[in-house]
Amino acid sequence: MNKTLLMLAACGFCGAALAQSSVTLYGIADAGIGKARVDGDTRTHLLSGSTMNNLVSRLGVRGTEDLGGGLKAGFTFETGLSLHDGATLTSGNGGGFWGRQADLWMGGGWGTLRLGRGYSPADSALWTWDLTGLANYNVVENMFLDAGTDYRNSSQISYKTPSFNGWSAQIAHVLKADHHDRSGTPDQRGKWDINVIYAQGPIGVALDVNKLSGQRANYALGGKYDVGPWAVAASFVNARTLEHGDGSFGQRRGFTLGAQVRSGAFTATLDLGRDLKNSAGRKYTNALLEGRYTLSKRTMAYAAVLRIDGGTSYGLGVQQRF
Repeated sequence: MNKTLLMLAACGFCGAALAQSSVTLYGIADAGIGKARVDGDTRTHLLSGSTMNNLVSRLGVRGTEDLGGGLKAGFTFETGLSLHDGATLTSGNGGGFWGRQADLWMGGGWGTLRLGRGYSPADSALWTWDLTGLANYNVVENMFLDAGTDYRNSSQISYKTPSFNGWSAQIAHVLKADHHDRSGTPDQRGKWDINVIYAQGPIGVALDVNKLSGQRANYALGGKYDVGPWAVAASFVNARTLEHGDGSFGQRRGFTLGAQVRSGAFTATLDLGRDLKNSAGRKYTNALLEGRYTLSKRTMAYAAVLRIDGGTSYGLGVQQRF
């Protein structure tokens, strides 16, 4: 009897210990057919990892451990995948296998501290109000990136506050010794990025300001409002030091306006963007028309037509999450 009780107690202890931590495998598979002129494609072909996919296919592992006293620690590793041939997507994702995300975090009632490669505060700010959920073909990022900066930062040190009645803020810094430009070249320039977000009920509003040392600050202000089956959104972006993929800089200032309607499993979105200033020498009016149909909790079909800087792209695709 004593042995049985000891075994039961041991099993109960192991179960409790296991309940304190978890590791989750997750991912997205997204493929379609179309033409992505914005990526330089001029032929219709299978799309994977392109601008005209809703999202990039990916595989990730995340873990969480409860340290007690309200304190938790965890990690996230995420890699991009090509459904053309199963290859790892490194271009635009940091250049490494886990280039989409690779960080360690610790958090509690005081907020969350993250160390490593992760999403920039600018990306979180835009996600608050963008009607497509920052789909690859969204207008604001195809015009201005994330308020002039990149979607993710390597070697990032970030802190996010807890939410206070819908209000939160995040600040991130990349030290001079760690910073690389968008072409992947070390450039010995520090970088900081800060957002302030209000998201509660039907309202989502976010301000982001980011700056690379030696350059002028970029900023973006956007908001979204849900009214029954409708949603409307608007933003103003001043990307005064827009960092291109070759490490060069430009300037682009403008605004976006969008509307969305939901009817059962179907969602339609129209998004417009207009240049007020463009150092490329020409001002553009850009547009996105997107339709989505939810097939299940994890699977959807989508169609999108994107007009960016004089070129028209389109895509038809299916996405499944797990």
